[in-house]
Amino acid sequence: MRPVDLMRLLVLAAIWGASFIFLRVLVPVIGPVTTATLRVLVAGVALSIYFKIIRLDAEWRHLWKEYVFVGVINSGIPFLVYAWAAQYLQASYLVIVNSTSPLFGAIFSAIWLGERFTAWKLAGTLVGAVGVVLVARVPPPDLNPMFGLALLVSLLAPVCYALAPIYINKSRVSAKPTALAGTSQLAAGLLLLPLIPLAPPTGTFTLFVILNVLGLSLLCSGVAFILYFRLLVDVGPTKALMVTFLVPAFGMLWSVIFLSERVTADMIAGCALIVSGTALVLRSSARAGSQ
Repeated sequence: MRPVDLMRLLVLAAIWGASFIFLRVLVPVIGPVTTATLRVLVAGVALSIYFKIIRLDAEWRHLWKEYVFVGVINSGIPFLVYAWAAQYLQASYLVIVNSTSPLFGAIFSAIWLGERFTAWKLAGTLVGAVGVVLVARVPPPDLNPMFGLALLVSLLAPVCYALAPIYINKSRVSAKPTALAGTSQLAAGLLLLPLIPLAPPTGTFTLFVILNVLGLSLLCSGVAFILYFRLLVDVGPTKALMVTFLVPAFGMLWSVIFLSERVTADMIAGCALIVSGTALVLRSSARAGSQ
């Protein structure tokens, strides 16, 4: 991997790790629904403009159903779930939960795609599950009564992230990957927009809030998207997935620096187990792909 690719990988991990910091700042002010909606809507509009600049035809007329479904399962539901959970969970907990996505992916691929559930995948899934239990076993000192429920509900997000590529594979989605990842966010934003009146923001849109919205949408869902697909092209999917191991570290680091959250030894150990389990799963997938 070239130095420039390694730098992109680190920047991408740092950006995605910061997304949970933005959530913790915004949700108490504008609420989970508005936060999730603005994240995908602003990002979707920005990426649509970017597509126009690079002359990428998203073929809305023919592929809108694919964009809507993928947008709901890969952006709408996960972002809404994380925004809701951010009311009760520290950013460090959210970033640890998010790292379980490859583990669910291994299970779902075996069920619906017929991929072999190898000994490596089984070991990785079990190790990751132990990590999740360890994180959930010792709640924070200032325990919120909703902690357990929020942790459980937040797992729906990585489940959705794991289901999205299964749907894309099974349904033989014809949209270009770049267009799909970007335009599906716009579709998700348009679908979430009518929900805002049901849970309107209670706070004021100050300059600080607006900057955080732009950071969450343009940086974490816009720039990060461009960086990730650049990595896919330059180094391939296996090496690009190394970002999975780095996001939890950056997420917990930012939560300590910017939110003064307390990261316990159990959280670090649990995160290490989840990342180790993910490494085992990805190792198995990489070996299978090379055969």
